[in-house]
Amino acid sequence: MQRCLELAANGLGNVAPNPMVGAVLVKDGEIIGEGWHQQYGKTHAEVNAVNDFMNRSGNNAGLLSLASLYVNLEPCNHHGKQPPCAELLIRCRIPEVIIGCADPNTKNKTSSVQALKDAGCRVIEGVLKEESEELNRRFITNHIKHRPYIILKYAQSRDGFIAPGKDQEKNFWLTNEWSRKLVHKWRSEEPAIMIGTNTAQIDNPLLTTRYWKGKNPVRIVTDRKLRLLKSLNIFNEEARTIVFNESKNQTEGSVEYVKINFGDSVNGMLKELREMEIQSIIIEGGGTLLQSFIEKNLWDEARVFTADKYLAGGIKAPVFPGNQISEDNIEGDILSVFRNTSSGAL
Repeated sequence: MQRCLELAANGLGNVAPNPMVGAVLVKDGEIIGEGWHQQYGKTHAEVNAVNDFMNRSGNNAGLLSLASLYVNLEPCNHHGKQPPCAELLIRCRIPEVIIGCADPNTKNKTSSVQALKDAGCRVIEGVLKEESEELNRRFITNHIKHRPYIILKYAQSRDGFIAPGKDQEKNFWLTNEWSRKLVHKWRSEEPAIMIGTNTAQIDNPLLTTRYWKGKNPVRIVTDRKLRLLKSLNIFNEEARTIVFNESKNQTEGSVEYVKINFGDSVNGMLKELREMEIQSIIIEGGGTLLQSFIEKNLWDEARVFTADKYLAGGIKAPVFPGNQISEDNIEGDILSVFRNTSSGAL
């Protein structure tokens, strides 16, 4: 099962809104086939594991009736872009299936576990359950809480400020180049990233993955009154951009304007993003945008850099309740990761 998780993690950034899944075929304690879900819309992990076995064995399908299949997430049992994996396992007469955690997707109206048992397969559930749920926390949150998994990200000075005051120098980085490269890696792993109007206007960010190999996330900006200049970097053609506003629904090239009610903008945006099948999002905006999610308890994870610099004034860093789960030193920058154990749902 640990090998399943290792394989599944290879799909991060490529399979959303599907889950990350790895599958391993075992006979007499030896791995005879393995695979993972590599790209959204393409073949699933179980199919890839069976195909790997067939290639290794010279299409000796009879051996499958003597094998066990390990998979970190319950096999799908519905028709989507790919046929049901449960049907494949039954057709291959695999006698034993070991599962990490259950699939919360309501499309699985008929339990694959029950279907496998009805076909005479022995099913073992809950092996490395917590680790399996942790890997697919984005997918699970999306289906249980009916909203994207929300990651807050910001950098602060040692004295607790995220940006200088009006009379202080503006154009400088709090964090070092290694931290910035890590942020670009994160961007390649999540489908979307959001900033507020002021951040777009003052910082003029690109929000791309130029320091890391990977696809650019969908860029999202809040611009209630549509006052942002079209010449800003966020409106270039390097990536799709969604603009939440209060006046129009319209698409102009790579820019999509989406009208929402700003009386409850946070829930309005999350509802639209889920309908767009955006499974997770990094909130990389300024203090106002970050605080709006914190106040509604709509966040799941926070990644906070504390730089080895002092500002002695400016915009205060957000304050939020959360359990710190890790701390790392990145060439002098301290990265603290927090989890929200009581995050809200729509």
